[in-house]
Amino acid sequence: MAQIAAPFGVKGWVKVYSYAEPPEGLLDFPVWQLGREDVWHERRVVEARVHGSPVLAVRFEGIDEREQAAELRGFKVAVDREALAALPDGQYYWADLIGLAVLNADGMRLGVVERLMETGANDVLVVRGERERLIPYVRPDVVRAVDLAAGELRVDWDADF
Repeated sequence: MAQIAAPFGVKGWVKVYSYAEPPEGLLDFPVWQLGREDVWHERRVVEARVHGSPVLAVRFEGIDEREQAAELRGFKVAVDREALAALPDGQYYWADLIGLAVLNADGMRLGVVERLMETGANDVLVVRGERERLIPYVRPDVVRAVDLAAGELRVDWDADF
């Protein structure tokens, strides 16, 4: 949901680049998971504020000096899944889509959703199969159906694209 960029000031604050929408939405969560190289640990946010979209300034419990804050540089930020709000039918968190098999209207498997990215105009599925495909996440024109239980995402997308 974010990444810690650098220490901010001398009292243990850090700059955080938020990927949440809106960026300050991350501040609704008092406990964050910080991780690097698949090692994650919990940190409680004790002070936070917007420092200019999408940058947040954050201080964690037990981090009171610049040197401690500097050790957090590069850590990724996540929140526990249980802390996220339930979404209405037809809406999904990006994490829900990663790993889904992507099938086109002809039933051809194009690959698996590797990640998503924002382009400004619309979100884009990065699908990895025999080659990488960039498929716009545009419902219902391109993305026709998402079936989390079946692990599939159906698209109207030509295999040659």
